[in-house]
Amino acid sequence: MCEAKTLSQRSISMVSQCLHCKTMNIWHNNLLLNFTPQQFTDFRKFINDLDFEDRSHPFPDMQDRAVLKTPVDHINFAFTEEEWEDLKDAMDEALYMVKIFDLIG
Repeated sequence: MCEAKTLSQRSISMVSQCLHCKTMNIWHNNLLLNFTPQQFTDFRKFINDLDFEDRSHPFPDMQDRAVLKTPVDHINFAFTEEEWEDLKDAMDEALYMVKIFDLIG
């Protein structure tokens, strides 16, 4: 595992970046997603363009969750509205922190 610095943390969403290879990591509950910096920026734009209400469905526990399909047909992610907003906020904050570190580093 890389030596990483935390860029953002919101509830169960955390974003970190490897100090050496610059890989961006999203830690969300039991998920770990890894991206190059460009892939991270692209994923954030993709997420930002999606509307929770358009993607949400009631789950058996009676909570609405937004379903995010992955390129693998049988693997999808599901987020409550609070988790969805935390993820987006954490990603936004991480992108700002990357810019700040680039300016001072």
